[in-house]
Amino acid sequence: MPSFVYVLGCRTKDRYLTYVGWTTDVERRLTQHNAGSGARTTRGRAWVLLHIERLRTRRQAMSREWYLKRDRKFRKLLAQKL
Repeated sequence: MPSFVYVLGCRTKDRYLTYVGWTTDVERRLTQHNAGSGARTTRGRAWVLLHIERLRTRRQAMSREWYLKRDRKFRKLLAQKL
């Protein structure tokens, strides 16, 4: 079953925020984040999808998520496009 790694972005008045996650259904997950039922750190904000990658397995998606969470330079570059 294909899995996806995604990067969400949100702009506050003084900075940009990003969130990295993985899922099998990106649209459903984005809706959950924006409805306040996603991860605790995403509640109360309006998120937009900045980046998505399709991977073959859940294990690959989880590994890629781990890598992207530590790649601050890449996430900062994505956030500047907001």
